[in-house]
Amino acid sequence: MQYPALVSQLWTMNRIDIDQIRFHYLEISFAFRNRTRLKIFLLERLQKEGFAVDAINYVFCTDAYLLEINKDYLKHNTYTDIVTFPLSPKGAPLLSDIYISIDRVRENAETFQTSFVKELHRVVFHGALHLSGYVDKTKEQAKIMRIKEEEYLRLYFCST
Repeated sequence: MQYPALVSQLWTMNRIDIDQIRFHYLEISFAFRNRTRLKIFLLERLQKEGFAVDAINYVFCTDAYLLEINKDYLKHNTYTDIVTFPLSPKGAPLLSDIYISIDRVRENAETFQTSFVKELHRVVFHGALHLSGYVDKTKEQAKIMRIKEEEYLRLYFCST
């Protein structure tokens, strides 16, 4: 089956609306390939985790931009790769803004000796996992989060 036909079938069968997930670019630009496939994957994963989606906005920005968000809203004066703002009431379809620093993703990819593409997807999945109820405040929670990230990466990249 050709890819466009698969997308059409998924939209019809599962009522997937890829516009429920949007990508925005602030102060930066980069090529993000296969956005439609990624949106479908995210919606399917969230559905399997038991969540419906209203709207999720992924906002790709610079370190400086995300540092200001981190200071203003979370009172953290540190750089981070991602900040997830769940905006929906408990039990309601997911509504969220997720900010990702592309500068931090690039640096982390180098630090962890992985590709930018893989690290970018890891961070995107990390935000979705937070919306699914996963947290990473303790060592044990962080370990579980890493396992789920690896699972999502394996599922996503093995299906290409």
